[in-house]
Amino acid sequence: MSRIFNFSAGPAVLPEEVLARAGDEMLDWRGSGMCVMEMSHRGKEFMSIAAEAEKDLRDLLAVPANYKVLFLQGGATLQFAQIPLNLLAGKTKADYVVTGEWSKKALKEAQAYCDVHIAASSEDKSFSYAPMDWNVRPDTAYVHYCSNETIGGVEFHSIPKIEKIPLIADASSHILSRPLEVSKFGLIYAGAQKNIGPAGLTIVIVREDLTGKASKGTPSVMDYKQQAAADSMLNTPATYAMYIAGLVFKWLKTQGGLAEIEKRNIAKAQLLYDCLDKSGFYKNSINPKDRSRMNVPFTLKDASMDEAFLKGAQQRGMVQLKGHRSLGGMRASIYNAMPLAGVQQLVVYMKEFEAKHG
Repeated sequence: MSRIFNFSAGPAVLPEEVLARAGDEMLDWRGSGMCVMEMSHRGKEFMSIAAEAEKDLRDLLAVPANYKVLFLQGGATLQFAQIPLNLLAGKTKADYVVTGEWSKKALKEAQAYCDVHIAASSEDKSFSYAPMDWNVRPDTAYVHYCSNETIGGVEFHSIPKIEKIPLIADASSHILSRPLEVSKFGLIYAGAQKNIGPAGLTIVIVREDLTGKASKGTPSVMDYKQQAAADSMLNTPATYAMYIAGLVFKWLKTQGGLAEIEKRNIAKAQLLYDCLDKSGFYKNSINPKDRSRMNVPFTLKDASMDEAFLKGAQQRGMVQLKGHRSLGGMRASIYNAMPLAGVQQLVVYMKEFEAKHG
């Protein structure tokens, strides 16, 4: 069977070159006689894999030396609790920007640990834009926002200016899709299963001076300083997911790095949004300047045709286009590994479907 075009929001499409390399190394990684899944995380073979992965990620994002790169578990969702446990540092307040489902979930989790203030929200317009006017309390411990809302398809295309207060970003669904000035943040975190690798791995990039202040009772595996001191190996890490992530980092380097991958992502997103904007049959309700390049939700003129649309797409080798259950409609996630050909095929199909049913 030939490969399909997988528009899943996560776990998501991976580069074919990465999958082929992993397949070649499945039974014997570089002459070790072992699969990476069989290796001790303390052995020299896996230690070299982990070190290479961190170096390549640092290179791609130009991570400053005073930032720790952690390869953790528990998904971005665990970070919703881990961040206040580590970053309140004796303070009782944290500010959150609410732009959709994921930032709402992060805020709700933080309320168990501190006084949470909504610094900005786009709920007044059904989470259809990225608010840039933030009301941040001067004595807050940090400001948290989701820089790309996977479900709603809202993306911050510039970094909000926050003075002296650590800025925290959930970048799960667009990390590595473009260059990023890490020094503007106190902490960046991302679940791996969208643009990095398999589910089970979480990346945390944290400024070193923000570690070592975990609240009393914080589990050791959730303490950033302890994890950094142990090279993310206080317990057995997600070894195979780290290995695949390392291959993805190398793939990104061979593609020309993040500046080149951003150009490709802009081209893919523009092609799809142009199709939506020129249509009277499909609709995307997000403010055009805040549209996500990674996650493109849209609705059909008549929701009763959704199943026919999805069936026709599947017959043409395109899957996982159904929108999130909370919003309905459709969603095309076009991460780094989605080739331009996949978006082109989707657009051709959308035009055909509109001509037939519009």
